[in-house]
Amino acid sequence: MKAYILLIFTAMFFAGNLIVGKPVTQEIPPITLSFCRYMIAFFVILPVGYFEWKRNKSLWKREWKAILSLSITGLVLFNICVYSALQYTTSINAGIVEASTPIFTLVLSFLLFKERFNKKQLLGVFISLFGVCIVITKGSLEIILGLQFNIGDLIMLLAMITWAVYSMFIKQHMWKFPAYGALLVMSAVSIIIFIPLLGVEAGDIAQIEWSWKVIAGLLYLGIFPSLVALIAFNKGVQEIGPSRASIFLNLIPVFTMIGAILFLGEKLQLIQLAGAILVISGVLITNHNKKKTA
Repeated sequence: MKAYILLIFTAMFFAGNLIVGKPVTQEIPPITLSFCRYMIAFFVILPVGYFEWKRNKSLWKREWKAILSLSITGLVLFNICVYSALQYTTSINAGIVEASTPIFTLVLSFLLFKERFNKKQLLGVFISLFGVCIVITKGSLEIILGLQFNIGDLIMLLAMITWAVYSMFIKQHMWKFPAYGALLVMSAVSIIIFIPLLGVEAGDIAQIEWSWKVIAGLLYLGIFPSLVALIAFNKGVQEIGPSRASIFLNLIPVFTMIGAILFLGEKLQLIQLAGAILVISGVLITNHNKKKTA
Protein backbone atom coordinates (compact mmCIF):
# COMPACT_ATOMS: atom_id res chain seq x y z
CA MET A 1 0.00 0.00 0.00
CA LYS A 2 2.89 2.35 0.78
CA ALA A 3 4.31 1.79 -2.70
CA TYR A 4 0.96 2.58 -4.33
CA ILE A 5 0.64 5.81 -2.35
CA LEU A 6 4.17 6.86 -3.31
CA LEU A 7 3.48 6.16 -6.98
CA ILE A 8 0.22 8.13 -6.92
CA PHE A 9 2.11 11.07 -5.42
CA THR A 10 4.75 10.65 -8.13
CA ALA A 11 2.10 11.11 -10.83
CA MET A 12 0.65 14.10 -8.94
CA PHE A 13 4.05 15.81 -8.65
CA PHE A 14 4.85 15.25 -12.34
CA ALA A 15 1.42 16.62 -13.27
CA GLY A 16 2.17 19.57 -11.01
CA ASN A 17 5.18 20.36 -13.19
CA LEU A 18 2.77 21.15 -16.03
CA ILE A 19 0.16 22.90 -13.87
CA VAL A 20 2.57 25.07 -11.88
CA GLY A 21 4.92 25.47 -14.84
CA LYS A 22 2.19 26.99 -17.04
CA PRO A 23 1.79 30.32 -15.14
CA VAL A 24 5.48 30.46 -14.19
CA THR A 25 6.50 30.27 -17.89
CA GLN A 26 4.47 33.43 -18.47
CA GLU A 27 6.87 35.24 -16.11
CA ILE A 28 10.20 33.40 -16.56
CA PRO A 29 11.58 32.32 -19.97
CA PRO A 30 12.23 28.58 -20.46
CA ILE A 31 16.05 28.43 -20.18
CA THR A 32 16.11 30.66 -17.10
CA LEU A 33 13.28 28.67 -15.52
CA SER A 34 15.10 25.37 -16.13
CA PHE A 35 18.34 26.85 -14.73
CA CYS A 36 16.59 28.09 -11.56
CA ARG A 37 14.82 24.76 -11.14
CA TYR A 38 18.06 22.79 -11.04
CA MET A 39 19.84 25.34 -8.91
CA ILE A 40 17.16 24.72 -6.28
CA ALA A 41 17.33 20.95 -6.83
CA PHE A 42 21.13 21.01 -6.46
CA PHE A 43 21.07 22.69 -3.04
CA VAL A 44 18.18 20.52 -1.79
CA ILE A 45 19.91 17.25 -2.75
CA LEU A 46 23.39 18.44 -1.67
CA PRO A 47 23.17 17.29 2.02
CA VAL A 48 22.34 13.68 1.08
CA GLY A 49 24.09 13.49 -2.29
CA TYR A 50 27.45 14.96 -1.26
CA PHE A 51 28.74 11.82 0.48
CA GLU A 52 27.73 9.56 -2.42
CA TRP A 53 29.51 11.95 -4.78
CA LYS A 54 32.63 11.99 -2.61
CA ARG A 55 32.80 8.19 -2.27
CA ASN A 56 32.52 7.68 -6.04
CA LYS A 57 34.78 10.34 -7.55
CA SER A 58 36.51 7.85 -9.82
CA LEU A 59 33.13 6.60 -11.07
CA TRP A 60 32.01 10.08 -12.19
CA LYS A 61 35.29 10.61 -14.05
CA ARG A 62 35.12 7.22 -15.71
CA GLU A 63 31.46 7.58 -16.75
CA TRP A 64 31.51 11.27 -17.69
CA LYS A 65 30.04 10.58 -21.12
CA ALA A 66 27.02 8.82 -19.61
CA ILE A 67 26.49 11.62 -17.08
CA LEU A 68 26.77 14.26 -19.80
CA SER A 69 24.30 12.40 -22.05
CA LEU A 70 21.77 11.99 -19.22
CA SER A 71 22.10 15.64 -18.20
CA ILE A 72 21.75 17.06 -21.71
CA THR A 73 18.73 14.98 -22.72
CA GLY A 74 16.76 14.62 -19.47
CA LEU A 75 17.55 17.83 -17.61
CA VAL A 76 18.51 20.44 -20.19
CA LEU A 77 16.74 19.78 -23.51
CA PHE A 78 13.62 18.15 -22.05
CA ASN A 79 12.90 20.97 -19.61
CA ILE A 80 13.60 23.74 -22.13
CA CYS A 81 11.17 22.05 -24.54
CA VAL A 82 8.45 21.51 -21.92
CA TYR A 83 8.54 25.07 -20.60
CA SER A 84 8.71 26.45 -24.16
CA ALA A 85 5.66 24.36 -25.08
CA LEU A 86 3.68 25.62 -22.07
CA GLN A 87 4.04 29.17 -23.38
CA TYR A 88 1.81 28.23 -26.33
CA THR A 89 -0.32 25.20 -25.43
CA THR A 90 -2.55 24.17 -22.53
CA SER A 91 -1.43 22.07 -19.58
CA ILE A 92 -4.08 19.50 -20.55
CA ASN A 93 -2.64 19.05 -24.04
CA ALA A 94 0.89 18.85 -22.62
CA GLY A 95 -0.18 16.19 -20.11
CA ILE A 96 -1.82 14.03 -22.78
CA VAL A 97 1.23 14.23 -25.07
CA GLU A 98 3.52 13.46 -22.10
CA ALA A 99 1.60 10.23 -21.46
CA SER A 100 2.78 8.94 -24.85
CA THR A 101 6.45 8.82 -23.77
CA PRO A 102 6.65 4.98 -23.55
CA ILE A 103 5.43 4.77 -27.13
CA PHE A 104 8.14 7.10 -28.40
CA THR A 105 10.71 5.09 -26.44
CA LEU A 106 9.48 1.90 -28.12
CA VAL A 107 9.58 3.49 -31.58
CA LEU A 108 13.12 4.83 -31.02
CA SER A 109 14.25 1.39 -29.82
CA PHE A 110 12.91 -0.03 -33.07
CA LEU A 111 14.62 2.63 -35.23
CA LEU A 112 17.98 2.71 -33.43
CA PHE A 113 18.38 -0.82 -32.08
CA LYS A 114 16.14 -2.77 -34.46
CA GLU A 115 14.02 -4.08 -31.59
CA ARG A 116 11.01 -5.80 -33.09
CA PHE A 117 7.32 -5.06 -32.55
CA ASN A 118 4.82 -7.85 -32.36
CA LYS A 119 1.19 -7.32 -33.41
CA LYS A 120 -0.01 -6.31 -29.95
CA GLN A 121 2.76 -3.75 -29.47
CA LEU A 122 2.11 -2.35 -32.95
CA LEU A 123 -1.58 -2.00 -32.07
CA GLY A 124 -0.68 -0.14 -28.85
CA VAL A 125 1.70 2.19 -30.70
CA PHE A 126 -0.93 2.95 -33.36
CA ILE A 127 -3.69 3.66 -30.80
CA SER A 128 -1.49 5.97 -28.71
CA LEU A 129 -0.10 7.92 -31.66
CA PHE A 130 -3.61 8.24 -33.08
CA GLY A 131 -4.70 9.70 -29.73
CA VAL A 132 -1.82 12.20 -29.82
CA CYS A 133 -2.75 13.18 -33.40
CA ILE A 134 -6.36 13.78 -32.36
CA VAL A 135 -5.25 16.09 -29.53
CA ILE A 136 -2.77 18.05 -31.67
CA THR A 137 -5.13 18.43 -34.66
CA LYS A 138 -8.25 18.85 -32.49
CA GLY A 139 -9.83 16.28 -34.78
CA SER A 140 -9.93 18.83 -37.59
CA LEU A 141 -9.08 17.95 -41.19
CA GLU A 142 -8.59 21.66 -41.93
CA ILE A 143 -5.69 21.84 -39.43
CA ILE A 144 -4.03 18.82 -41.05
CA LEU A 145 -4.45 20.11 -44.62
CA GLY A 146 -3.48 23.67 -43.73
CA LEU A 147 -0.59 22.62 -41.47
CA GLN A 148 -1.91 25.04 -38.83
CA PHE A 149 -0.65 23.15 -35.80
CA ASN A 150 -0.20 24.72 -32.38
CA ILE A 151 3.56 25.29 -32.07
CA GLY A 152 3.35 24.39 -28.37
CA ASP A 153 1.99 20.92 -29.15
CA LEU A 154 4.80 20.32 -31.66
CA ILE A 155 7.44 21.45 -29.15
CA MET A 156 5.88 19.11 -26.59
CA LEU A 157 6.26 16.26 -29.06
CA LEU A 158 9.94 17.16 -29.38
CA ALA A 159 10.17 17.08 -25.57
CA MET A 160 8.77 13.55 -25.52
CA ILE A 161 11.27 12.37 -28.13
CA THR A 162 14.04 13.92 -26.00
CA TRP A 163 12.70 12.15 -22.89
CA ALA A 164 12.50 8.87 -24.82
CA VAL A 165 16.23 9.20 -25.65
CA TYR A 166 16.88 10.01 -21.97
CA SER A 167 14.92 6.88 -20.95
CA MET A 168 17.14 4.78 -23.17
CA PHE A 169 20.24 6.29 -21.57
CA ILE A 170 18.75 5.53 -18.13
CA LYS A 171 18.27 1.90 -19.10
CA GLN A 172 21.88 1.68 -20.30
CA HIS A 173 23.69 3.64 -17.58
CA MET A 174 21.67 4.62 -14.50
CA TRP A 175 22.21 1.28 -12.74
CA LYS A 176 25.89 2.18 -12.40
CA PHE A 177 25.30 5.18 -10.15
CA PRO A 178 24.12 5.76 -6.55
CA ALA A 179 20.76 7.54 -6.74
CA TYR A 180 21.35 10.74 -4.75
CA GLY A 181 24.91 11.21 -5.95
CA ALA A 182 23.77 10.89 -9.57
CA LEU A 183 21.02 13.48 -9.07
CA LEU A 184 23.55 15.86 -7.52
CA VAL A 185 26.12 15.42 -10.29
CA MET A 186 23.53 15.64 -13.08
CA SER A 187 22.07 18.81 -11.54
CA ALA A 188 25.56 20.35 -11.35
CA VAL A 189 26.35 19.42 -14.97
CA SER A 190 23.02 20.82 -16.19
CA ILE A 191 23.65 24.11 -14.34
CA ILE A 192 27.05 24.46 -16.07
CA ILE A 193 25.37 23.85 -19.46
CA PHE A 194 22.57 26.32 -18.73
CA ILE A 195 24.90 29.21 -17.78
CA PRO A 196 26.09 30.10 -21.33
CA LEU A 197 22.57 29.48 -22.68
CA LEU A 198 21.19 32.18 -20.36
CA GLY A 199 22.67 34.77 -22.71
CA VAL A 200 19.90 33.96 -25.20
CA GLU A 201 17.35 35.29 -22.71
CA ALA A 202 19.39 38.19 -21.29
CA GLY A 203 16.80 40.77 -22.30
CA ASP A 204 13.89 38.79 -20.84
CA ILE A 205 15.67 38.08 -17.54
CA ALA A 206 15.84 41.79 -16.70
CA GLN A 207 12.05 42.05 -17.04
CA ILE A 208 11.13 39.21 -14.65
CA GLU A 209 8.87 40.28 -11.78
CA TRP A 210 9.93 38.18 -8.78
CA SER A 211 6.58 37.99 -6.99
CA TRP A 212 5.98 35.56 -4.14
CA LYS A 213 3.83 33.43 -6.50
CA VAL A 214 6.70 33.10 -8.98
CA ILE A 215 9.17 32.22 -6.21
CA ALA A 216 6.74 29.68 -4.71
CA GLY A 217 6.27 28.13 -8.15
CA LEU A 218 10.03 27.87 -8.62
CA LEU A 219 10.44 26.18 -5.24
CA TYR A 220 7.77 23.64 -6.16
CA LEU A 221 9.40 22.90 -9.53
CA GLY A 222 12.87 22.62 -8.00
CA ILE A 223 11.85 20.28 -5.16
CA PHE A 224 8.85 18.13 -6.05
CA PRO A 225 9.03 17.04 -9.73
CA SER A 226 12.84 17.34 -9.75
CA LEU A 227 13.61 15.32 -6.61
CA VAL A 228 10.70 14.08 -4.48
CA ALA A 229 8.85 12.50 -7.42
CA LEU A 230 11.98 10.69 -8.64
CA ILE A 231 12.78 9.37 -5.16
CA ALA A 232 9.15 8.26 -4.62
CA PHE A 233 9.10 6.52 -8.02
CA ASN A 234 12.38 4.71 -7.30
CA LYS A 235 10.99 3.49 -3.96
CA GLY A 236 7.82 2.31 -5.67
CA VAL A 237 9.83 0.42 -8.29
CA GLN A 238 11.82 -1.30 -5.53
CA GLU A 239 8.58 -2.47 -3.89
CA ILE A 240 6.42 -3.64 -6.81
CA GLY A 241 8.77 -3.71 -9.83
CA PRO A 242 9.17 -1.42 -12.87
CA SER A 243 6.35 -2.87 -15.01
CA ARG A 244 3.63 -2.36 -12.41
CA ALA A 245 5.10 0.96 -11.25
CA SER A 246 5.21 2.46 -14.75
CA ILE A 247 1.44 2.00 -15.12
CA PHE A 248 0.91 4.66 -12.43
CA LEU A 249 2.52 7.25 -14.74
CA ASN A 250 -0.64 6.99 -16.85
CA LEU A 251 -2.29 9.01 -14.08
CA ILE A 252 -0.25 12.09 -15.09
CA PRO A 253 -2.74 13.33 -17.75
CA VAL A 254 -5.63 12.59 -15.38
CA PHE A 255 -4.14 14.70 -12.57
CA THR A 256 -3.09 17.34 -15.11
CA MET A 257 -6.68 17.64 -16.37
CA ILE A 258 -8.05 17.95 -12.83
CA GLY A 259 -5.43 20.51 -11.78
CA ALA A 260 -5.68 22.56 -14.98
CA ILE A 261 -9.48 22.80 -14.63
CA LEU A 262 -9.39 23.63 -10.91
CA PHE A 263 -6.40 25.98 -10.75
CA LEU A 264 -5.84 27.34 -14.27
CA GLY A 265 -9.42 27.63 -15.47
CA GLU A 266 -8.76 25.47 -18.54
CA LYS A 267 -11.76 23.74 -20.08
CA LEU A 268 -11.69 20.04 -20.92
CA GLN A 269 -12.87 19.39 -24.46
CA LEU A 270 -14.42 16.13 -25.56
CA ILE A 271 -11.69 15.69 -28.20
CA GLN A 272 -9.01 15.99 -25.47
CA LEU A 273 -10.76 13.38 -23.33
CA ALA A 274 -11.00 11.02 -26.31
CA GLY A 275 -7.31 11.57 -27.12
CA ALA A 276 -6.28 10.92 -23.51
CA ILE A 277 -8.25 7.66 -23.40
CA LEU A 278 -6.62 6.49 -26.63
CA VAL A 279 -3.08 7.43 -25.51
CA ILE A 280 -3.43 5.71 -22.12
CA SER A 281 -5.11 2.64 -23.67
CA GLY A 282 -2.28 2.26 -26.19
CA VAL A 283 0.36 2.51 -23.46
CA LEU A 284 -1.47 -0.06 -21.30
CA ILE A 285 -1.73 -2.51 -24.20
CA THR A 286 1.98 -2.13 -24.97
CA ASN A 287 3.06 -2.39 -21.31
CA HIS A 288 0.87 -5.43 -20.70
CA ASN A 289 2.46 -7.16 -23.65
CA LYS A 290 6.00 -6.30 -22.49
CA LYS A 291 5.22 -7.63 -19.02
CA LYS A 292 4.00 -10.96 -20.43
CA THR A 293 7.09 -11.22 -22.65
CA ALA A 294 9.35 -10.59 -19.65
